[in-house]
Amino acid sequence: MLALKRQGWGVKKVAKEFGACAKMVRRFLKAGGWAPYKTPERDRTLAGHEAWLKERLIRHAGNADGVRQEMTAEIGLAVSLRKVEPAVAPFRREIAAAARATVWFETPPGRQLQIDFGERCVMMAGRSERTHLFVATLGYCRRGFVRAFKSQRQSAWFDGIEGAFAHFGGETEEVLLDNAKPLVTLDEVATREVVFNDRLHAFARYWGFRPVACARFRARAKGKDERGVG
Repeated sequence: MLALKRQGWGVKKVAKEFGACAKMVRRFLKAGGWAPYKTPERDRTLAGHEAWLKERLIRHAGNADGVRQEMTAEIGLAVSLRKVEPAVAPFRREIAAAARATVWFETPPGRQLQIDFGERCVMMAGRSERTHLFVATLGYCRRGFVRAFKSQRQSAWFDGIEGAFAHFGGETEEVLLDNAKPLVTLDEVATREVVFNDRLHAFARYWGFRPVACARFRARAKGKDERGVG
């Protein structure tokens, strides 16, 4: 290419001779010949938010755009979907591997109620509004209960549980739930130690159930309910 250019050939003619595009020829001519490939620098915009991204990806049932929107609202990072997708790709593979490796378990009647919150955007009066959906599923028969709230505050969790008990006509022995901030005072990732707050303990004693926390980032531990959220 360099030799032909020195002989007076134009860029387009050189490109046609080699069956290449003109842009590539210009790049080689500018570099003065072959140049080694440079690995692009990794975007570090989302560095340090890996745990948050994984948790939100599970919560949004694999919807990366939902994660992106929540990141803008909660963390203040306005990023494109093209940046979020590669950042959550490893977590997608982990979730898929966990799904294949899961051994399904069953619970006897009246033993367990699985609860969680999901989020959906719905159209109200011509505007898109975020709605928080409380989802409860009986572990034995898979009967479900769903109620919409404006937030995921502690009062919404309690109202959702009470609504589920009223809907099903009774209480279960235990309630399996995520380690949501409104319900816990300590959530140690390394040791998996979870301490529920006093108000949840008092609420559980009143209704006669035992709160049980599923392992952090283990959506499959509450799989019957996660399918309801998704």
